[in-house]
Amino acid sequence: MTAQESSSIATLPVMAEAALQAYPSATLYVVATPIGNVTDISLRALHVLTLVNAVACEDTRNTAHLMTRFGLNKPLIAAHQHNEREVAEVLIARLLAGERIALVSDAGTPAVSDPGARIVDAVRAAGLRVLPLPGASAAVTALSASGLVNDQFYFVGFLPAKAKQRDNMLQSLRTVSATMVFYEAPHRILDCAVALEAAFGPARQVVFARELTKMFEEIHRCPLSEAAAWIGADPHREKGEFVVLLEGATAAQDAEEAEAERILAILLGECSVKQAASLAAQITGRKKNALYERALQMKDEAA
Repeated sequence: MTAQESSSIATLPVMAEAALQAYPSATLYVVATPIGNVTDISLRALHVLTLVNAVACEDTRNTAHLMTRFGLNKPLIAAHQHNEREVAEVLIARLLAGERIALVSDAGTPAVSDPGARIVDAVRAAGLRVLPLPGASAAVTALSASGLVNDQFYFVGFLPAKAKQRDNMLQSLRTVSATMVFYEAPHRILDCAVALEAAFGPARQVVFARELTKMFEEIHRCPLSEAAAWIGADPHREKGEFVVLLEGATAAQDAEEAEAERILAILLGECSVKQAASLAAQITGRKKNALYERALQMKDEAA
């Protein structure tokens, strides 16, 4: 018996079991789809996609391609970040008529840094059932292979595109002790690495998980001091979708952070923001730009 035959035979009873389960009508099914490797879809998800009356999806072209791969053909309804509220009303009307509707995103679990949350909220507010089908998640996939030992993680998602807003957010995360999880676009990944080092210092461990589950998957861990150089060493490293994991603050780092803030606060009482940041950088060894941004925040908070 070949491995392929063995796999097919083992799958048959499971598919039969999926068919015997209850799939209530008038229900929105939140269906996780693969983040890259098409075979990561669950058997339960496949069965639900054969049952539903329609599929609400982020991009009809991407979902049509996925459905074709599995020999499925269902009406597709575009449900993206610009039309969620309007589409929610359409879906609710169809659900009230007793239909089953699947909600999917382009990859992974809907409503997690992807469209869908407003639709789910509206459907629940209408008193209708929402049934989630678990599956692929880029964040959890990256965490499992990172080796960052921490019982907690803090999901940040996408950082703001504008540098000022991004840096302000990073400053607010400096004392988070959980492993931080970011999503980042390829054209911003180098700027992201530079901003992370400026905000968190050179010693923190960072993991770049690129093109997860795909042919050119790459998972690299290094201190932030080496991150920008690693990205710049190969032009392919600025391509694909990224999950970035950042080591959480330790007790020692918290103490250093508190001391830097104490020094900065004293200097701000006597000096300009620029002078205070420059002197604090000399005293603490921290990056002047990061201290300058923090000094501006402290001034605003005191105003």
